Amino acid sequence: MTQLPLRAQLASALGRTAATLSRVTGRGDGSVIGGRVGLVLEPDLLRKLAADRKLVLVSATNGKTTTTRLITSELQELGEVATNAFGANMPAGHVSALSQSKQAPFAVLEVDEKYLPEVLDTTGATVVCLMNLSRDQMDRAAEIWLLAQKWRRALAGRDTHVVANCDDPLVTWGASTAPRVTWVSCGQPWKEDSWSCPECGGPLDRKGDDWACRECTFRRPEPTWVLDDDAVLDPWRRRWVLDLQLPGRANRANAAIALAVADAFGLPVEQALPRLREVTSVAGRYTMVERDGRALRLLLAKNPAGWLEAFEVADPALPIILSVNAQGPDGRDTSWLWDVDYRILAGRPVFVTGERRLDLALRLDVAGVPFQLCESFDQALAAQAPGRVDVIANYTAFQQIRAEFGRAV
Repeated sequence: MTQLPLRAQLASALGRTAATLSRVTGRGDGSVIGGRVGLVLEPDLLRKLAADRKLVLVSATNGKTTTTRLITSELQELGEVATNAFGANMPAGHVSALSQSKQAPFAVLEVDEKYLPEVLDTTGATVVCLMNLSRDQMDRAAEIWLLAQKWRRALAGRDTHVVANCDDPLVTWGASTAPRVTWVSCGQPWKEDSWSCPECGGPLDRKGDDWACRECTFRRPEPTWVLDDDAVLDPWRRRWVLDLQLPGRANRANAAIALAVADAFGLPVEQALPRLREVTSVAGRYTMVERDGRALRLLLAKNPAGWLEAFEVADPALPIILSVNAQGPDGRDTSWLWDVDYRILAGRPVFVTGERRLDLALRLDVAGVPFQLCESFDQALAAQAPGRVDVIANYTAFQQIRAEFGRAV
């Protein structure tokens, strides 16, 4: 690694100090404040820290944090990897992550969809990984068609290897201007945001994961990597059984993307896959925690597509606690609750809590799903008999619950 200029060294060091103080005083994990301090002292710090590294940027509406963790795990076969493990996915978080691992030759950074063009331009990343786009935080983010358009402009003519999910039409459109793309078929269970062609506005015909526009030539590219139930087919059509510890179809899709990224770095599947199998939880997601004889599994769901994935993982035989907030990181608008089909919860004990519990309660009532309204998470937990319980929460609600049990990585 090239040594940083003196000003950048000082900014990086002071940022690390701020991050450490944040952790020691219990104010947070330091993954944002450290980067903010560094950028105030040296506005071009991210570019300087990213120089000479082989860097992966991971962006999507859902699955960014998990896929970042999986790629980080497999690339550790090649050397030290810097990463924003706690999901601080804007430039301040990226600066903090790179400052903490100054000598790492590799970096894997989760990037907020809106910030991807800026971060790509600043870092000149080696690989960009694009997985899905769906409605999320509509009071903060742009319409997803506009996000895909920004991706499209940022990637046009750029010497960056793109790994993209070809089953999502918006992702395909956003990635298709890149000169070099590895297409991965890893599914798109939530299709409600992509029935129209992003190229011409015409209707899309769908058959399974395949899709094509009726009115123009825009259609699904041929994938070179394919998720096949519990396995991945590589470009030579060898079938690799994933056997992950992380549950659910969504995580098998994340693993398929991760293996394609490993291949872009010359890391063969036989070396990358064992690393993926070692990952058991990601920033608290899927973690099992215990209290008073109750074993809780924590699941994160931030938008309709995420709730669909969480329902697929949740055990229908268990009681379930649902917690929803509407703070800044969640988006203030909870109208998205009406896009989620909660009827799948009928027949199991459902407990509703969180700052916007009344919004969720109304949605469940209209869906005809019986529930018990709880003033707090502690009250919801106290209502459980000893045994296993599933918990689904959106972002800040999830972090509040996670803090009660200690922040598990």
